[in-house]
Amino acid sequence: MRRSTPLIVLVAALAVALALIIVTRPDSDPRADLPVVDRPTPAATPDSLNRTAREAGIPRRALTAYVKAAESLKSSHPRCGLAWNTLAGIGASESSHGAFGGARLDRSGVASPRILGVPLDGTGGNRAIRDTDGGALDGDTTWDRAVGPMQFIPTTWQRWGTSASGGEPDPHDIDDAALSAGRYLCHAGRDLSTSTGWSRAVLTYNRSTAYAEKIARTASAYADVV
Repeated sequence: MRRSTPLIVLVAALAVALALIIVTRPDSDPRADLPVVDRPTPAATPDSLNRTAREAGIPRRALTAYVKAAESLKSSHPRCGLAWNTLAGIGASESSHGAFGGARLDRSGVASPRILGVPLDGTGGNRAIRDTDGGALDGDTTWDRAVGPMQFIPTTWQRWGTSASGGEPDPHDIDDAALSAGRYLCHAGRDLSTSTGWSRAVLTYNRSTAYAEKIARTASAYADVV
């Protein structure tokens, strides 16, 4: 393990600075060829996870979800090549690993209070998306909002939401959200072990070159502590 305190501080600052919304107007010409950030997965043992969480500045509960999701996808999507640190980079950017706005992940992995994005009403550079779920996920019956640690909009969750434990999928549960995000990314990028596939996947999650570049830097910083 290499200690990377300056990198951890940078990553934390980036996470706090980024907005929660995953639906933005696209860049006019998004760059598709970003660095590959595939890295080894920390051993799923208490000591290894505790050490990686401490060094990377990721809450242990969130790190466990990212690692388990990546390992699960190796079996269900063997050609995908999604690494844990990409999920961690997205989790940092979307909600500071479930800690945005004073939220915390409980022992079961559910964020409390629930993390909700702003109304997607067409302002602030966001697309206007009228309510699609009757407020079931986001509590808003006028506009949709991104929800949970990985900031899914209701229609995306309806298609990709998956339970990590076999129950009802919950976008506010970090285990379900990380696995669902992984499935979504694998479908979009096909092979995330390549720069083109990784870029395609992350740009589908949020069609912004600046966003994808920040995810690449954050994910690479996390990989450096393993």
